[in-house]
Amino acid sequence: MRRSTPRWLRVAAVGLAVGSLVVACSGRSTTGGSDGEVTLTINFWGDFGLQDLKTKYEADHPNVKIALNSGEYNAQHEDLQKKLIAGSGAPDIAAIDEGFIVQFRSQADKFVNLLDKDAGRYETNYLPWKWKQSLSADGTTQIGLGTDVGGLAMCYRTDLFAAAELPTARDQVSALWPTWEKFLEVGQGYTAKTGKKFVDNATNLFNPILGQQPVGFYDESEQLQMAGGPKVAFDFAVKAADAGLSANLTSFQADWDKGFTSGAFAVLPCPAWMLGHIQNTAPGTKGKWDIAAVPGGGGNWGGSFLTVPKQGRNVYEAYKFVEWLIQPEQQIEVFKKVGNLPSQPALYSDPAIAEYQNEFFSSAPVGQIFPRMAEGLTPQYFGRKNGPTRVAVENVINRVQNGTLTPDAAWAEAIKEAGKASR
Repeated sequence: MRRSTPRWLRVAAVGLAVGSLVVACSGRSTTGGSDGEVTLTINFWGDFGLQDLKTKYEADHPNVKIALNSGEYNAQHEDLQKKLIAGSGAPDIAAIDEGFIVQFRSQADKFVNLLDKDAGRYETNYLPWKWKQSLSADGTTQIGLGTDVGGLAMCYRTDLFAAAELPTARDQVSALWPTWEKFLEVGQGYTAKTGKKFVDNATNLFNPILGQQPVGFYDESEQLQMAGGPKVAFDFAVKAADAGLSANLTSFQADWDKGFTSGAFAVLPCPAWMLGHIQNTAPGTKGKWDIAAVPGGGGNWGGSFLTVPKQGRNVYEAYKFVEWLIQPEQQIEVFKKVGNLPSQPALYSDPAIAEYQNEFFSSAPVGQIFPRMAEGLTPQYFGRKNGPTRVAVENVINRVQNGTLTPDAAWAEAIKEAGKASR
């Protein structure tokens, strides 16, 4: 979900002013002021914390109805691309993940330029790299406003660790795996002792390890760089799969969701946005999870943006809702409810975040864990073809897990498939 961080001491007053503006201006449509009902469609994946906010916004804006359309991560991006090419059918608001944002910002003419909506006032609220990610190369068009950043940690089941005679305290667990190689050793020991899988999917090791590398799939000249960070991450993911550590469960599918409750795996890389999914998917496991440090000591995985496609029917109301969503009150509510860490760093010092402990995760101090990760990030450049390339490489890893491709042949296949996706 990602996956999509504030500095709001002086912005709080602005937020109040904007809130008043939204209320005063509700009732207008794209065509300039009908008092009739407007329905805003929003396409996203995972949990953006929108259900409660939808109810709140609709109560304050009786003429606005919000239709939430949650779908599979890759499919939502693919569908948006098809609609942009077709020239019709796009939602009023489309969420876009960091892994796809360069692909879409290169089509900036198909989105409302939020700078024309006076969104430039929010630039200094954002982590500088977050604002830049959705800004056109020439700096003249801003296609989206950031929701969250990922940060990285590891979520683990304390009860399953205890059954395997592993430590359960978060500091002790963190000490088990200062490196990914040590993580692999712990996983092999767990699997040997319990006969169970250690992680949910090898692709969910590939992505955070790739996120820790200086360069991802592409450099800033849009050249594919498979021999660098991708090879490091790929080799480890295949090694973990070959060692039998992966439950081979596809993210955001029914079997993956069941795995959180059945104990099909004991640990998974956990960006901030993952917390909400675990809470919503496995409410009966409250208190059985905790959060440890990620091997390698940092990185980012995910973080999203809300965009307004030009072909949407309700551009005016769509932007007002997006603007409302990024205000401090809503950003804090989303963080506390589903874990998504705001991309506006001044909010990190707000007591509502800084002092927040998540009871579901054994009262882990998430308001300290994830902001500390986010503030030290220097994110990779994501190329225009980053999304399709990542999907292509993940598919190769999945073939290894499924037993239809040998580990020895996997890297050559990954290079071939990435090359196809890059064209």
